Amino acid sequence: MSAGCCNQEATFEGLSPDYKHRLWMVIAINAVMFVVEMAAGQAARSQALQADALDFLGDAATYGLSLAVIGASIRVRSTAAIIKGISLLAMGAWVFGSTIHKVFVQGVPQAEVMGVIGFLALLANLISVALLLRYKDGDANVRSVWLCSRNDAIGNVAVMIAALGVWGTATGWPDLIVAGIMAGLFTTSAVQILRQATVERRAIV
Repeated sequence: MSAGCCNQEATFEGLSPDYKHRLWMVIAINAVMFVVEMAAGQAARSQALQADALDFLGDAATYGLSLAVIGASIRVRSTAAIIKGISLLAMGAWVFGSTIHKVFVQGVPQAEVMGVIGFLALLANLISVALLLRYKDGDANVRSVWLCSRNDAIGNVAVMIAALGVWGTATGWPDLIVAGIMAGLFTTSAVQILRQATVERRAIV
């Protein structure tokens, strides 16, 4: 969904105690899963797991920034969204570049670890998505939170598919392909966030 089609309902700005409480809960979930998944990704030599761990880290930072600017002016909130969009672009570039590097130096990842951790991460993200579902529409700041949550859930399903592919083919290519797809997901989400934030900034001029 493009940012433009969200503008008709872009009225919620995060000014809700319930929304803030849910964000704090999701921040905690993402921070814990970043540590767990990054450690598991390094142990299993899985680029897809490490890419998904970065997504958790990016989400935790995104939610923290979103909390910090709730109630601020449109200019401040749209600027925060732009910062988050740029950070997603940087993450996508890092994952893409790292994946290319791993093609030449990485051995076969441990499919069992990928599957178990991917399933655990999926459960964590389904909880996060359920907490934020009622607040998926709003300004660029609120919208960026939802997009990051959605990215995580999609990413976890992709990691589990990669684990199955690694197990079935005994090669690391499924893991690398999924990592590349996730890099593309970071990039497309960043474009959506930046587009909506730019529209909101122009509206206040």
